[in-house]
Amino acid sequence: MDLETAPPKLVIDASIDWIKGTTGNEQKIKLSTTTGYYNSTFPTVSGADIVITNSANIAFNFIEKHGTGEYICSNFHPVIGESYTLKVVLNEEIYTATETCMGAPHIENNIEQNDKGGFGGDEVEIKYAYQDNGNEENYYLHRIVSPVSAYPDYKANDDQNSQGNLMQEYFSDKDLKAGDTIHINLYGISRRYYDYFRKLLAASGAGNGPFQATPGSVRGNIINQTHFENFAYGYFRLSEVDVKDYTIR
Repeated sequence: MDLETAPPKLVIDASIDWIKGTTGNEQKIKLSTTTGYYNSTFPTVSGADIVITNSANIAFNFIEKHGTGEYICSNFHPVIGESYTLKVVLNEEIYTATETCMGAPHIENNIEQNDKGGFGGDEVEIKYAYQDNGNEENYYLHRIVSPVSAYPDYKANDDQNSQGNLMQEYFSDKDLKAGDTIHINLYGISRRYYDYFRKLLAASGAGNGPFQATPGSVRGNIINQTHFENFAYGYFRLSEVDVKDYTIR
């Protein structure tokens, strides 16, 4: 089908992931633009000045790998509960966003496998658990990568009905077999990002992965301070992440 293609818009992928057990010093921000529905690659954007500052006004500069649209910082300092401000200057326009670095619980070691799981009882299913902090409202993002799925599986949830409890999450697929390794990432996220990501999943059809072409537009927390109407897509997020692998038996 012939489809009309809108003028490209800036996309700012500013996901700061602090993996437990690491310093979190190495971070990356990617700039690209939207493109036609049938295009398989996204054009990268060079020439931007990018900096993140914390509440003490300490600046962390992100420098582009020449011509890649990837901007790297090697001395970032993540702190749980700290507030950070992103500033991107591109083509004489200034984009900003503010977010708090959110902590994540540990994934428990006792991951369980059920060879008769899923809705129909014909899928290999794993169940993992993590302890919710009962002293605060918490929001989580789950990202699961398996060798039988073309795209990662995502889910965002909260602790509204599980405050302070040991929370459980499931993943299953009928094509999983012995020896397959599943990679589990558990992110702590803010309420704003939780709301944003649930809208993103709904717009993308949920089951097909959030990073395919979407029938609707979902705006994040990044604001164009120079020309408000010329907004950028993407979100500025800072998360602690717990990572665990499980190999199917």
